[in-house]
Amino acid sequence: MTVIATAGHVDHGKSTLVLRLTGTDPDRWVEEKSRGLTIDLGFANTTLPSGRELSFIDVPGHIRFLRNMLSGVGAVDGCLFVVAGTEGWKPQSEEHLRILSLLGLRHGVVALTKVDQIDEELAELARMEIEEHVAGTFLEGAEVVGVSATENIGMDDLRAALDQIVDRVDRSGDRGVARLWVDRSFAPAGAGTVITGTLTGGGLAVGDQLELVPGQRSVRVRGLQSHHHDLQRVEPGNRVAVNLTGVGHAEVARGHVLVTADAWHDTSMIDAELEVLGDLGHPVSRRGAYLAYIGSGEFPARVRVLQGSEITPGERGLIRLYLDRAAPLLPGDRFILRESGREETVGGGEILDVDPVLPASRARPDRSIERLVAERGWVSRERLARLTGVDVAAASGPTVDDSADGDHAVDDSADGDHAVDGRGSGVTTVGQWVVDPAILERVEREVREQVEGAGALGLDVAALDDRQRAVLDLLDDVQVAAGRATIGVAEDPLADHPWVAELAASPFAPPGPDGVDRSEVRELVRRGTVVEEDGVHFARSAIDEAIGRLRTALDAKPDGLTVAEIRDLLGTTRKFALPLLAHLDGTGVTRRRGDVRIAGPRMPAAD
Repeated sequence: MTVIATAGHVDHGKSTLVLRLTGTDPDRWVEEKSRGLTIDLGFANTTLPSGRELSFIDVPGHIRFLRNMLSGVGAVDGCLFVVAGTEGWKPQSEEHLRILSLLGLRHGVVALTKVDQIDEELAELARMEIEEHVAGTFLEGAEVVGVSATENIGMDDLRAALDQIVDRVDRSGDRGVARLWVDRSFAPAGAGTVITGTLTGGGLAVGDQLELVPGQRSVRVRGLQSHHHDLQRVEPGNRVAVNLTGVGHAEVARGHVLVTADAWHDTSMIDAELEVLGDLGHPVSRRGAYLAYIGSGEFPARVRVLQGSEITPGERGLIRLYLDRAAPLLPGDRFILRESGREETVGGGEILDVDPVLPASRARPDRSIERLVAERGWVSRERLARLTGVDVAAASGPTVDDSADGDHAVDDSADGDHAVDGRGSGVTTVGQWVVDPAILERVEREVREQVEGAGALGLDVAALDDRQRAVLDLLDDVQVAAGRATIGVAEDPLADHPWVAELAASPFAPPGPDGVDRSEVRELVRRGTVVEEDGVHFARSAIDEAIGRLRTALDAKPDGLTVAEIRDLLGTTRKFALPLLAHLDGTGVTRRRGDVRIAGPRMPAAD
């Protein structure tokens, strides 16, 4: 489904046109009908000649209700720009066109309304005036259709033009994680809480557990509707009504966001590019009380200009925005900036970074993954997806295209400058991490030095952190065996260790580790090849043999054996019998009862 916003000066016939196209009056309030102008957002839908469905968001044209207009155009695919032939281009026409251009819209059609009230010459003059005003904007070259909603003139031509917009809309924005900016919340009788909005990011299904921001309240989807049809699932790009459980309708307002839980980064500080309107009478600086409009939300905000102190009219510059509350945002989201004191739109632009880590004096934001990773060194794939909307694991070697046309598409070409899985100028994926190449090179060098310095026994891999262990897989000449990393062929330096052979040869009077490297002793104990108790070391085979002898003896004498009897049974001395029994007691093979040992719960059964 494609979502279209109306735009244009008050009383130029937007709502009447929507009513003729859809059969639905978008003016819902009594005051709207009595005053004959749109105050709040209105919604309607229709089926085009192609059979495809189209949703309309009818926005107010009056300057006093501009904030409502801004709340309705944050997630639309195109616009139906309305200019009355009887009045021509008006100040609010210009204001709406600026806002739509700043929001990055690319598709639209112009409806020249009320043509039944003017002659051909005036209609042609109106067309020329429109072409002059839209020159250099996304509406340059857009079709201008003369219509009269009251007399049903030109409506078929307008429907055909709207169908062509649908053909041009990009449908590649499904990230698999839903985001819906709320524009209405109400409580129909017997239905509980219902919210409406335009779904982006990913689909929704009945039964989904979601989250409402702000407040991070957990909610569940009880029901879904789109175009008045009950559905089990709705895909992104659709207008949708969501019946929620877990929240009252009074707790949800326009500007709240319904999202897939644990899949978005909520932020109140963003870096962005701001385009200042050319006819603004003053530069934009940190001075002033600002409102940022993002999605359907209005955010009181502070502005910090980066790389300077101000941005002059008609210029673009980098800014840091401090919002009054956190919201789930992504690079590429668009915003409008207004100064509330002067009640004027100062500009708008694109969010570049939703999690700035550098101080404002050093920040040089853009949308490249390389910059983001370089500033952090290491970023998990999951976090990178939250911060950029890009899943680097989704394809082999995708690249981020920073072309000036604003597409910022993922490019699979092998010669891209921003390779995600390559070396050199791009960033590298290492296990669950995405790493800056310079940082990766340093960590590889450090890990190699640790392995080389560990000697013949090798480096205990458990001593490395998660990132260092991931780097081990990249070192071609480093081999890992039995939890130890060594340079060269992976051979176990402790296999057939002579001291272990000596312990096995004298099981119950074992020699001490004199002359044996302490690290080798520790590793043999860690592996379980050697058992250490109270400073005495036994071969594992000696423990197994002792258990076998004790089991046989206790079968014959279940009331228990004394230490002296066990000493004689094993042919050893108290010096070795006591630590051996301490080990067996500790592992549950034997159990002490007074002066004797009896079978414990872990004593093996007789064969």
